[in-house]
Amino acid sequence: MLCYPDRRSALRAGAAVAAGALTAACGASGRTDPAPTAPTSAAAPSPAKAPAVAPAPHRFPGQPVEIGHGPRDRPRVALTFHGNGDPATARAILAEAEKGGARVTVLAIGSWLDAHPEMARRILDGGHELGNHTQRHLAVNAMPEAEAYAEITQCAQRLKRLTGSIGSWFRPSQTRYATPLVRTLAQRAGYPHVLSYDVDSLDFTSPGAAAVIRTVTGTIRSGSVVSLHFGYADTVAAMPPLLEELARRKLRAVTTTELLTP
Repeated sequence: MLCYPDRRSALRAGAAVAAGALTAACGASGRTDPAPTAPTSAAAPSPAKAPAVAPAPHRFPGQPVEIGHGPRDRPRVALTFHGNGDPATARAILAEAEKGGARVTVLAIGSWLDAHPEMARRILDGGHELGNHTQRHLAVNAMPEAEAYAEITQCAQRLKRLTGSIGSWFRPSQTRYATPLVRTLAQRAGYPHVLSYDVDSLDFTSPGAAAVIRTVTGTIRSGSVVSLHFGYADTVAAMPPLLEELARRKLRAVTTTELLTP
């Protein structure tokens, strides 16, 4: 029997025996477990958010190369926005759309995405869809072939880098309709269809929110594709009453892809 002169010595000896037993056990298993680390008050870093992913262009059999509206026999409409201008205004419009239960289509300008790349995620995270409105928003119909093609493909490259695809749609810049050449170039770049519209809100003229609402509600009907813009305060103010009027008419605002999908 071992004897210790005092209680402190006995405790030290007991600890040494326990440590020796643990060492022997670990040696028998061929490994040692790492020592536990002391807890800290700092929160663990959040995992990186996955890149936003935009659907690729979709081919709609039976639809023309240039689409101006959807089926007239279903109570759906597409609100499409030219992606440019102050991001705060864009976020306000998206927020109003989401409050009203609407999903929209944004045709973004490539240089705008270069300046505000976070907007690609904001648009897609809101359940909306994202497309191509050329790189610099110049008069694409008036350009030589090589320059016009570069306008389309440069924006497509921005979209692919930010979202994993070239975007759902292409809309030519500074025009309602594309020339045959621009339609061909868009198809070469990977867009089966060019997206036009049958309702022009004229919000870019800053006529006041009431005028925007009158213009849209005066001509919109089932299947309509409406042209709107992000960069104008009138559009922000017009969104709530416009969505209320669509609801009153039992018209649902959906993405253009949803508009055309049976």
